[in-house]
Amino acid sequence: MREWKVCGEGEDGQGRCALTVREQEGVEIRGIMAREPRTGLKDLELRERRYHKVEAIGAKFRCEAGQKPGSGDMFLFKAAPGHRRWGTDTHPILQSYLDCVLAGYFRIWGEEGIDHFIETTDGWHVPVLQDRDRPHYPRKIVPGPVLADLIDGKLAELGVSYLTPDEKV
Repeated sequence: MREWKVCGEGEDGQGRCALTVREQEGVEIRGIMAREPRTGLKDLELRERRYHKVEAIGAKFRCEAGQKPGSGDMFLFKAAPGHRRWGTDTHPILQSYLDCVLAGYFRIWGEEGIDHFIETTDGWHVPVLQDRDRPHYPRKIVPGPVLADLIDGKLAELGVSYLTPDEKV
């Protein structure tokens, strides 16, 4: 399962809540593997400083297209104990981060991908900071109006609560 359970501050000083994973028997989640050249690993590890790097996890993964396990040098980042806590009003989910994640799932799996992400992620009680117009997330995307409406509709069905930037504690 995925969880909204990694809290910390961004380079802009904004508190935020990000994703982590936990093993759960019988649950399989879709994800997207990012390839990083070895020369970029130090920068990646610095960026993911709120996480522990878990090495050699390829056997637990399979490529959807090839139905084969991942390579032996695959790794993932899992929440470090000091940052593993549910988000709050002071550490909300950034809408700009959520847009980026859901746009990726939509690009690969369509609406079914967004539904899968929502169903296999815990922590939708964590508030979402409406920063779409002035994003705090450095790798933001700008969803087109149709995708933005789809995302907003799915989150409304979940009953997600929102904070506006001026309401943030």
